[in-house]
Amino acid sequence: MQLAKVIGSVVSTQKSHSLTGKKLLLVQLLNADGTHPEQERLREEVAVDSVGAGEGEIVLIARGASARWVFDEPNEAIDLAIVGIVDSLSQNPSA
Repeated sequence: MQLAKVIGSVVSTQKSHSLTGKKLLLVQLLNADGTHPEQERLREEVAVDSVGAGEGEIVLIARGASARWVFDEPNEAIDLAIVGIVDSLSQNPSA
C-alpha cells in the first residue's frame, strides 16, 4: 500500500462495464511525511474509490491484484484502488 492525496475526480461516460457505478478519483503519491516524492510531483493517477474518499483527503491505495480484490464483483479493469482514508500520520523520530 501507498499513501496518496485525492486531488480531483474523473468523469468517464464510456468505460469498461467493470467500472460502471464506481467513483473515479485523481490521486498523487505522498511520502510518509505528507510531501510529494520528487519524481512523482507532477504525476497523477486515477484510482477507484472503495471507501467514500473525497478531494483533499489523504488515502491508502492498493495496486494490481490487491486493488481488484477490494470489490465484490469481477473488476478486470481496476489496477489502483483507494482502500482507506488516513486519520493521522506519525513517525518514530528515532527510526
